[in-house]
Amino acid sequence: MLVSLGAALFVVINTIGGTAHPDAVSRSVQGVATGIGFLGAGEIVHQSRAKSGKSEVKGLTSAAAIWVTAALGMVASVGYWQASLVGTLMALLTLSGAKWLEQFVPVPHEKKRGERGEE
Repeated sequence: MLVSLGAALFVVINTIGGTAHPDAVSRSVQGVATGIGFLGAGEIVHQSRAKSGKSEVKGLTSAAAIWVTAALGMVASVGYWQASLVGTLMALLTLSGAKWLEQFVPVPHEKKRGERGEE
């Protein structure tokens, strides 16, 4: 929620007063998208290193959710609240549907260190 609010405020700053440069909103959107990309990358790196020293990639869903949240805030801030509402519903359906599908995906069992495989 804070990501969405912050993104919305950065875009709204340029529309208050009506004296902004015509490209100001576009530049704000570009800046927010870039900044959120770095935030998402940090989330991926943090979660990948948190559990073990292995080279695993984790946190992609969290990073994508942060990115979508920022986009929804920017869309709402320029007055397209209906599109933001539809996007929110689509994001929720996607995330909950993916979570539901995870229970049907087989996860390979990793061998613990020192365990011997079948010979």
